[in-house]
Amino acid sequence: MTVLLCLGVAVLEGFDIQVLGVAMPLLSPELGLQPLQKGWVFAFSNIGLVIGASIGGWLADRLGRKPVFTIAVLAFALFTLATSLVQTPVQLCAVRLLAGLGFGAAMPNMMAVAAEISAPGRRAFTTAAIFCGMPLGGGLSALLTQLLPAGFDWRMLFLIGGGLPLLLVPLLHYFLPETLPAGIRRTTRASRTPLREVLFGQGRAVPSVLLWCIFLPTLVVLYLILNWLPTLVEAKGFSKAVAPQASITFNFASVIGALVIGWLVDRFGGRWVLCFAYGCVIAGLFQLGAATDLMSVLWLSAAVGFFLMGANYALLGMATAYYPTAIRGTGSGVAVAVGRVGSVLGPLVPGLLLQGGMSATDVIILMAPTTALAGIAVYLLGYFPPAKD
Repeated sequence: MTVLLCLGVAVLEGFDIQVLGVAMPLLSPELGLQPLQKGWVFAFSNIGLVIGASIGGWLADRLGRKPVFTIAVLAFALFTLATSLVQTPVQLCAVRLLAGLGFGAAMPNMMAVAAEISAPGRRAFTTAAIFCGMPLGGGLSALLTQLLPAGFDWRMLFLIGGGLPLLLVPLLHYFLPETLPAGIRRTTRASRTPLREVLFGQGRAVPSVLLWCIFLPTLVVLYLILNWLPTLVEAKGFSKAVAPQASITFNFASVIGALVIGWLVDRFGGRWVLCFAYGCVIAGLFQLGAATDLMSVLWLSAAVGFFLMGANYALLGMATAYYPTAIRGTGSGVAVAVGRVGSVLGPLVPGLLLQGGMSATDVIILMAPTTALAGIAVYLLGYFPPAKD
């Protein structure tokens, strides 16, 4: 039941995070958004993710996973619904910022719950099995554009994206178990463990920094693709109608990648599996940037999604292992928050580069060296053992 509930939240969160990128080609003409303004709209959503992840994990270590998780889902549902009512770019930025708070607070809670219901030897796979719902939801948001009648109102996407998670809120309230024991919550509140001790105490300094050096560039690349892939495909000369197909293949291949790479990490360890995955992402980005026919774009989008998202979700399971239960929400929340800084930069960079005259091909290829930084940090993290609970 816990896995199914978390998977359902992940699917709908993935839908709501990516629906803005899918809807952007439709809503930007109506709101008169320029490329740089589009980047800021995406960035405001991700600024909310940074703040939400920082606060959500800290609160969950003190109040419990269940109440914080439930409120986070309620928040992103309501503000996704509110997106359908916006009439100006400022209003759009505001509601996406508030929705981002809910998105961000939900993520470290899902990471902690996944770690606390799974055996240590299956932690990466359990986390990947839950979080693979996010690319599934993102793919469904893109697929929905292909199924709705031509000329549909973009507001319909946000009404669906906000309405469905509202249905999950009562289920979370009644059926989600609390995975953080009350005794640990009381101890955590009483100890008032300083953030510095959480992140850098008992030999956690270098692993914490390396986790940040992995998540930051990974999410720069990931959120650039999630938010801009349809627009970049359109900029390569393809029609608005087929541009979302790249997001569909990227996301659905990511589901398989998350499960396969999560299983491989549990079986063989994270270092070489993830280094190989990042190497494949780099090769895929170079090929995707150079692709000129639609079929190549779709297959390469799928390949990048398989390895990039697969590596990212396996990392979510690995990150929790470096922090004991009592501080797991705070430690993993900070790692997610640092990564979310990359999710702010990722959407902004293409807007700046495209407005400055750079081509869509150049923007995609520029992400390859960024990916290499994450691969190097993964290799170095392999020298440090997980925390002893």
